[in-house]
Amino acid sequence: MPEITEGAALWEPSTERREQSQMAGYMRWLAERHGLRFDSYEALWQWSVTELEAFWASLWAYFAIRAATPYSRVLDERKMPGARWFEGATLNYAEHVFRYASSAHPAIIALSEIRPRQEISWAALRADVASVAAALRDMGVKPGDRVVSCMPNIPETTVAFLASASLGAVWSSCSPDMGVGAVIDRFKQIGPKVLFGVDGYRYGGKAFDRRLVIEDLERALPTLERVVLLPYLDPTAGIGSLRNGCLWPSLLGRAAPLAFAQVGFQHPLWIVYSSGTSGLPKAMVHGHGGIVLEHLKLMTLHMDLRPGDRLCWMTTTGWIMWNLLTAALLAGATPVLFDGNPLHPDTGTLWRVVAETRATCFGAGAAFFNACMKADLEPGTAVDLSALGQIGSTGSPLSVENFAWIYRAVKRDVWVAAISGGTDPATGFVGGCPLLPVTAGEMQCRLLGISVHAFNDAGQPVTGEVGELVVTEPFPTMPLYFWNDPGDARYQESYFEMFPGTWRHGDWIRFTPAGRSVIFGRSDTTINRFGIRMGTSEIYRAVEDVPEVLDSLVVDLEYLGRTSYMPLFVVLRPGVTLDPALVARIKEGIRRRTSARYVPDAVFAIDDIPRTLTGKKMELPVRKLLLGYPLEKIASQDAMANPDSLSFFVQLARRLNG
Repeated sequence: MPEITEGAALWEPSTERREQSQMAGYMRWLAERHGLRFDSYEALWQWSVTELEAFWASLWAYFAIRAATPYSRVLDERKMPGARWFEGATLNYAEHVFRYASSAHPAIIALSEIRPRQEISWAALRADVASVAAALRDMGVKPGDRVVSCMPNIPETTVAFLASASLGAVWSSCSPDMGVGAVIDRFKQIGPKVLFGVDGYRYGGKAFDRRLVIEDLERALPTLERVVLLPYLDPTAGIGSLRNGCLWPSLLGRAAPLAFAQVGFQHPLWIVYSSGTSGLPKAMVHGHGGIVLEHLKLMTLHMDLRPGDRLCWMTTTGWIMWNLLTAALLAGATPVLFDGNPLHPDTGTLWRVVAETRATCFGAGAAFFNACMKADLEPGTAVDLSALGQIGSTGSPLSVENFAWIYRAVKRDVWVAAISGGTDPATGFVGGCPLLPVTAGEMQCRLLGISVHAFNDAGQPVTGEVGELVVTEPFPTMPLYFWNDPGDARYQESYFEMFPGTWRHGDWIRFTPAGRSVIFGRSDTTINRFGIRMGTSEIYRAVEDVPEVLDSLVVDLEYLGRTSYMPLFVVLRPGVTLDPALVARIKEGIRRRTSARYVPDAVFAIDDIPRTLTGKKMELPVRKLLLGYPLEKIASQDAMANPDSLSFFVQLARRLNG
């Protein structure tokens, strides 16, 4: 393919694909039922954020939400925070999961480094959820009690979650690869009654025993009344020294009907967490009703999933994408679960999973696609991707080069729907639409019902220039509150301190006149050189365009009373040396793609970029560390994917700060 620049057209849905999309079906329904006709997606979006109550009420009717009692009004008041949605309605998330149960396709497909491929029927899923729910009820679990998990992305975790939700209990999950300190920091805040855990897991061909971690958690969480251990790594594993332990198999096989506790629209469904790399993680609470409505909208209208589709998204159980992967069940689609290292034994592993499971939609973090591109992988010729119709990306910006690689090396006729949102809203702000073309480096649209804009420093909306990503109207999956946050102090500080009454997310974004958008990284790690601001993603694009560079990180150190100092850190291909010629090419690439003002003061070769457990570059903690902050105050190593990567920066900080 010829060289591609930002905004270049890459793909256009056919007329047939547009007309058969569920977004088009919803628009026809609006016209037939309410006389509302829109000549473009942009017009539909504008209506959805102007007539908030009418839009969300239309989704309630369109998706035929099952509620034991009706709502009295859609929205009490357009305010943030504190908006109350669909008061009076009672419903249950898990009940909506089983609405599309069918013998025509499996409920779940799962693969891991331990087990061969499994296909779980809807009947088997329902029986297991009913049995585990009955066991939890026997343990004394009631609506509002917290049930927590330290299990991987396997079917048992989904079963435990749905069982918890069916009872009206509050679910919370951490991935078993998290350090015990990070898990305690999260779970101790919420006082759980029951813990699900595994004896161990396998990652990258290596076995990791977690029995001592589960025992540590039992000792550290005084509210725990029961620990359920799944023998996953070793099928013969017992409960060991657990004081109140039982084994997963003892929960199964109960002949119990599956009942669904009818809870209020804003009754807590789950608690999810911020990264916690630089302080106690925020414990964010989302409700049953908001998640049901928003995830039906996202899965059905924006991702165009329907019964029979298969969604494979690379995630761990400690990332909000696991919750979204599970939400495929709401649309009747089949989540494809993968537990293991996506790059082991090689970068083609996940693509083989996609081919073997006949996944129709595949998603991963942008870093995964970048790693495949850097490895010169060509999945389109290596495996059969004929079933694949959509590719999703999130976690960090998907670069123009990544878009080009997908269309060249993966599949020419594929819908690439990058999405950006977060754990906080439990959804996307901007993302995909099956009616719109795909353009390089850009996300297709603002998502329906989300009044998202770019604000300048004066709090005014801007188009065609970079600004703060903000949301100006309430939406149903705003966190209800943070657990243990007296007076909502952290909640207010997190979103509403800069622009009172308006949600500031903390990302830089630019909207085009057509409504497409580009994310430029976190606004709290902006490079500000000589009074001109630049998102770090622009610099990364320039640096990682150099073939020898696999990964990079840049920070701007604004020393008080001293000249600004901007170091660049690069991970190079094996066998490559950072010599003066390579440094010169890296700097020239930055100068050519951005500006001479963003040429780094120094370039360092390192082994690994510090990342959170969800794969995000730890720019702000590294910046604080290099400015002289103590390591223990800026980064919880238990909340990192690769804590050893910090050792280089600790040594550099000592040199920089004497």
